[in-house]
Order: sequence, then C-alpha cells, then structure tokens
Amino acid sequence: MSPRLLGLIAAAAAFAIDQGNKLWMLDVFQIEDRPPTVVLPFLDIVMAWNKGISYSLLKTDTPAGRWILLGLSLGITLIFTVLLWRSKGRVGAAGLGLIVGAALANALDRFVHGAVADFYHFHTPFSLGPLSNYVFNLADVAIVAGVGLLLYESLFVGDTTEARRDAE
Repeated sequence: MSPRLLGLIAAAAAFAIDQGNKLWMLDVFQIEDRPPTVVLPFLDIVMAWNKGISYSLLKTDTPAGRWILLGLSLGITLIFTVLLWRSKGRVGAAGLGLIVGAALANALDRFVHGAVADFYHFHTPFSLGPLSNYVFNLADVAIVAGVGLLLYESLFVGDTTEARRDAE
C-alpha cells in the first residue's frame, strides 16, 4: 500500500470515527441533557463546547472570530495535506492522515455548531496544570496519535533511504 493511500485511509477513519462518536453522543446518548457521567476515577463523560482551539486558547464568541478560527484550521489542514501528499514513508503518512482527518472533523463541528464538541473529561485528584481539567474528543486523540507517529518516524525511522525502505 502506498503512503498516500495509507494516509488517506487514516484521514477518513479519523474523520468518520470522530463524527460518528459525536453524532452518537449528541443525538442518541443526548449528552447535553445529562449530568457528568463517571467512567473511571479520572475520566468523566461531560458536554463541553470549545469555542477556541486547544485548551480553549483564542476563545471567541463572535461570528467573525468563529470564521477566522475555521479559516485558520482549514489553512493549517491544507498544509498538513500537502505534507501527506509528499510523504515517502508509511508511518509519517499515517500520522499526517490522522491529523488531517481529525482537524477536518473538528472544523466541521466549528462550521455546523460554532464550536467543537468535547466529551471526555480527564482529571486528577491533584493539580497537573492543564491536564487536571482536560476535556477532549476522539479527534483530539487522533491528533495526539498522529503527532506520536510523526515523532516516532523522525526519531527512529530516520531520513535515510534504507530506513525508509525498512518502514515501508
């Protein structure tokens, strides 16, 4: 399988899984009408609309701000798509695909709802800075996994022709 095809499959999977989960959480489970649901001592299911980017940075409540964030996220996604198209290794292409699909899923939320739907509240009994109050969705998980694959490729696969051939 070519790196491009693998990356496109990863993008489609990340997009579909995230959007399916959001559809289920909003329309079937009806998370907006429920109190927080404890899953584990450090993980709850909640409803949070993120009107910004990671950790609600650049939070905006105006229509203009919403469109600016949407345009910014689509522009960055385009850059990652070009990198995916040029990728030579399957590990990096899979990582880029996960990032692209997840970014498009969150962009669709911003377009349709004006904010990104987040459901999973990771918390600790003691303060760990931003991780003590982290609410995320499956697209965020795909982005972290994609970054992890890119780091793995850059640290362990390397840039040599022999390493690329071994990765493919």
